[in-house]
Amino acid sequence: TSLLLMAGIMGAVGLCRRVTRRRLRSHQRLCTFLLEMFSTFQICACTNELCLLGNVEPKPHTALTLTYGFTVLHGLTLTGSTCNPCGTLQPMWGGGLSVRMGGLKIGAQFVAAALARMFMRFIWSLEMAEAHFGAPSQGCSNPMQTTEVQAFCIELLFSVVFQLTVLRAESVNPKYKVHLIALLITMLVYAGGNLTGAIFNPALAFSLHANCFYDKFLSYSLVYWIAPSLGKFLILYVF
Repeated sequence: TSLLLMAGIMGAVGLCRRVTRRRLRSHQRLCTFLLEMFSTFQICACTNELCLLGNVEPKPHTALTLTYGFTVLHGLTLTGSTCNPCGTLQPMWGGGLSVRMGGLKIGAQFVAAALARMFMRFIWSLEMAEAHFGAPSQGCSNPMQTTEVQAFCIELLFSVVFQLTVLRAESVNPKYKVHLIALLITMLVYAGGNLTGAIFNPALAFSLHANCFYDKFLSYSLVYWIAPSLGKFLILYVF
């Protein structure tokens, strides 16, 4: 049921992106906003569902396999979208994207994160799958299973590794690049998923753990917003 749900989300997002490109091509800002919003919605909604499947046996093989598979599918179906505020900072820093358009994209990403959270809570309330039972009533799932300082360093390090790999892989054939990025993300999730969740995406972190940001805004914003953004700026400064 969960796999069918995620496949349905990806199909609906693909249709929305196609219609947006055809009908709103002349409205550049609106088209950019909607494309980024739909793409980020797909990643956030699917990842919310994947988090519920983390305890499916055999652990952690099932979760890691699904992470790799769906990351590849996201890479193949969401070309042209960053779906990550940190990724949007690069063209803004290099002058290839205006501050206004960059802000528009980042706004779309956080809007999509909130919409995906609300949509998945509604779907979970229908209890279509066993994993959905009790999911809407969960508060802060507390992904940080270590100290705040260690969590900050882990998310910072993972952001640096991820962003550096993306930069170095720009010349790689797109057919192989998507698998390289998916493999890296899977390895990072395996290495730090039990400590911080290995998110390194501010919008995705907000979608997955919105209640945690309400309860402990300062600590969670430092770990899941400031740390990955700082990692991105370090990469941009060095390279």
